[in-house]
Amino acid sequence: MLIGIRGDVVLKEPTRVHIETHGLVYEVNISVNTSSNIEDKSVYLHLTQIIREDSNTLYGFYDINEKKMFDTLLKINGVGPKVALAVCSTFSPATFAKVISSKDVAMLKKVPGIGPKAASRILVELADFIVDSSEDTQIINSNTEAFMALESLGFKKDAITKALKGESGDTATLVKIALKKLQRL
Repeated sequence: MLIGIRGDVVLKEPTRVHIETHGLVYEVNISVNTSSNIEDKSVYLHLTQIIREDSNTLYGFYDINEKKMFDTLLKINGVGPKVALAVCSTFSPATFAKVISSKDVAMLKKVPGIGPKAASRILVELADFIVDSSEDTQIINSNTEAFMALESLGFKKDAITKALKGESGDTATLVKIALKKLQRL
């Protein structure tokens, strides 16, 4: 799995970039925000690689928090890479955190590809787990990471939310606490 790419920009468009590295040229889909940050000929992008039956697609991000936002959105049922990239193009990670914390359906509906149903789903699934921070340093807190870890173990979202409610700490601590509580549920 590819997680980053460093190379020279051969072609730059608003939503994609071609990067040459060691004689190979990679096409990387990018958000408009990332595109505006690419100013030099040489660039490093954080990558999310999505491999499907008929494609192997790269999505690149200048900011690691934008990548985390993209990856979090992909975990929501009904949100694919195109919609997640549209969200990344519309909002910076800090602005997106504010939209989620204020439960602003109208702002989310401004994103191409998101209707009222999808906007509501995004707000419900991310409501308690995105940090409303004025800094771009961290968008996903340890609650989000613990939630995703427990969800990947097969626990139901309602039970995970109850188990994590009111708890704080690093991801490992939260997972341990929640697993103890989930054994009793």
